[in-house]
Amino acid sequence: MRRGLWVAIAALVVVFLAVLLVFGSYVSAKNQMVTKREAITASWAEVNNQLQRRADLIPNLVETVKGYAKQETTVFGDIANARAGLLNAHGDPKATIAANGQLDGALGRLLALSENYPDLKSNQNFQQLSDELAGTENRISVARMRYNNQIKDYNTFIGQFPNSIWAGMGGFQRNDDYFQASPGAQNVPKVSF
Repeated sequence: MRRGLWVAIAALVVVFLAVLLVFGSYVSAKNQMVTKREAITASWAEVNNQLQRRADLIPNLVETVKGYAKQETTVFGDIANARAGLLNAHGDPKATIAANGQLDGALGRLLALSENYPDLKSNQNFQQLSDELAGTENRISVARMRYNNQIKDYNTFIGQFPNSIWAGMGGFQRNDDYFQASPGAQNVPKVSF
């Protein structure tokens, strides 16, 4: 009788330890998933910050170019529409990424205009704004890369076993809101007069 009691107690201890181990694994994985999801949110905020900086620079650059290139209203309209789309995305990754692609193309056409106006290229205000925009574009590129890396890290983590089980139980889903180059990004912008 004594031996049976000890076997039952040992079995209960083993079951208790197994449950404790599984629960600990779940809690640890869930905490890491929350941390990784928040890292994505923080990276997205940095992308938005840099996109806002660019959106704030664009009107000044456009006004400077307008003085030299009054007939280029199509380019200015495209930039205004793309900028409005970016500002109206309200932080939605898919809408922001789409609007950003349109703005990239419009900005490329605007900067290509400067090649046709030598006086504009030598304008100090234009140069300063162009330099600030170039710096901002670099910041945007870095912020996008970090954001994409955070998504990749999160998706990899929740896809690994046993994290995939815990992710399903905890309601964590794959995030596919990666920044990608717009379809026409590899094409040189066309400017016609």
